[in-house]
Amino acid sequence: MIHFIGAGPGDPELITVKGARIIAGADVVIYAGSLVNRAVLDGCKPGAEVYDSSGMSLEEVLEVMFRAWREGKKVARVHTGDPSIYGAIQEQMDALAEKGIPFEVVPGVSSVFAAAAAIPRELTLPGVTQTVIMTRLEGRTPVPGAENLRDLARHGCTMCIFLSVNQIDRVTAELLQGGYGPGTGVVVVEKASWPDQRVIRGTLENIGKLVKEAGITRQALILVGDVFVRDYRRSRLYDPDFSHGFRGRAE
Repeated sequence: MIHFIGAGPGDPELITVKGARIIAGADVVIYAGSLVNRAVLDGCKPGAEVYDSSGMSLEEVLEVMFRAWREGKKVARVHTGDPSIYGAIQEQMDALAEKGIPFEVVPGVSSVFAAAAAIPRELTLPGVTQTVIMTRLEGRTPVPGAENLRDLARHGCTMCIFLSVNQIDRVTAELLQGGYGPGTGVVVVEKASWPDQRVIRGTLENIGKLVKEAGITRQALILVGDVFVRDYRRSRLYDPDFSHGFRGRAE
């Protein structure tokens, strides 16, 4: 079986127990070396074949998988964060399925949640927003027309913007045009959970200037929304006057 594993956002301790166990038992490990912390592979068994996919094409990656499977070897394909978000795994899974090769996906901790932990801040707050949008600015990879930042901004919810910090001025312009106010909170988290993690806080009015002054151009997540600046209502989940299936109403 081929195992697709989410390695987490950077901190090697944020990989799941299952993911670490599979890597430790794998005969062949293919990892995204441009983003995955190499320390995640410290548990590889002696003699394991290790490939850095950052310099490989899709066809080269698949050929390693096909050959290993034919030889009866266990393969760990290691992606950064959670592979279901901008992981480019669908094309790999489809190629395996076409050849009848079994595979599974082991989820990982996304950089979104590592960034929220770094702030630290809850992304959904009562009376502020109950919705989180994960998206990116259009670049070399196109974005469907109805998903441009300007249109998504009309929802006014928390937005987590990947792969776009190098165009921070365009990001802020589109969000402002879409309806967010200049005072809307923005937090930029560079290399969430890594030892050299940095957190830049501001508003749509000044975050572009702050990001440029910090010299941040890549490996950063942009978090936008009123949850970073507005007061909120207490959650009803732990309110003594709110009963649910696990707790009766307080007397």
